[in-house]
Amino acid sequence: MADADPKVRSATAIEIGTNDVSSDTTAAAPAAEQTRRRWLRPVLMFGVPAVVIAAIALWWAFSGGTVSTDNAYVQQDKVSVASDVAGRIVEVAVKENQKVKAGDLLFRIDPEPYRIAVAQADAAIANAQVQVTTLQANYAGTGADIQAAKDRIASAQEDFDRQKALMARGFTTRARYEQAQHAVEQARASYQSAVSTAEEAKAKLSSGSAVPGVSPAIAAARAQRAKAQLDLSRAERRAPVAGIVSQADRLQVGQMMMTGLPAVTIVRSNGAWIEANFKETDLNKMRVGQPAEIRFDAYPDLKLKGHVASIGSQTGSETSVLPAQNANGNWVKVTQRVPVRIAIDEQSPRQLIAGLSADVTVDISGK
Repeated sequence: MADADPKVRSATAIEIGTNDVSSDTTAAAPAAEQTRRRWLRPVLMFGVPAVVIAAIALWWAFSGGTVSTDNAYVQQDKVSVASDVAGRIVEVAVKENQKVKAGDLLFRIDPEPYRIAVAQADAAIANAQVQVTTLQANYAGTGADIQAAKDRIASAQEDFDRQKALMARGFTTRARYEQAQHAVEQARASYQSAVSTAEEAKAKLSSGSAVPGVSPAIAAARAQRAKAQLDLSRAERRAPVAGIVSQADRLQVGQMMMTGLPAVTIVRSNGAWIEANFKETDLNKMRVGQPAEIRFDAYPDLKLKGHVASIGSQTGSETSVLPAQNANGNWVKVTQRVPVRIAIDEQSPRQLIAGLSADVTVDISGK
């Protein structure tokens, strides 16, 4: 029966063959998985650490050529403007955050007291000139007084000689003789007085070596006028530099201004630099002139080039109001910060405001 049905035998054979293939495939799958796992384990054990080590080596190689800090701030020159003369403010020509040029009017102090001082100085000059003219006239008159004194001496001497001759012959009295002798002495004293007066008048007209050819009284009056004129010109306070006005709220019309008291501050518009506080451990290879890259917290997309302009001579703790004092036996070493001035080498497209935070990276590789 079985021999008579070949289709049945063929079907049975096919089923048996299919079962054998399935068995071989099922047996080969675990073997392939084991092989993959056997290759993956060394890769994970050795490949990943190698990649990490290579990344660390690359970072170390490239990062060793720079030092950076985020403890950096924009600094600008600030000029405190004070009044050179005292007085009441009558005009304020600027306001807060206004841009000014050098020579622009900031404020004006009442000029009337100083105009009066100039007029008084002019009067003092005129008075000194009158005094000099009077002295010149007095000195010219002393010549006539001296000549008159000489004539009196000659007349008294003739009278004395005559009385002396009469006294020798007994034709005059001793009283007349002594009177003539006393007249000669008085005439000589008058002459000496006239000479002294002339010398005094001449001395008053003389000039010292400091102002040759000019009377000291006139020179003093002229100096007084120059001082009054200078005070009058200083009643108008003008900007010494170009920049932006700050703290202008202290300027109020009617306010009394004292000499030397800061009235307004001008932040210079073209004098910005960076004060970067680097760790003392970063200064070993830092030198003046090394290039730097500057970024700003306020402007994330802004990057400026600069260079090391100077390195501070003392740490920040030394310049603080209250330097740290460590007691013996309780000392903890703290890494100090040293201020480094970074000059900006290019014009910033954005306004650099004093006090802005910055990040500074200095290339110390020497390339």
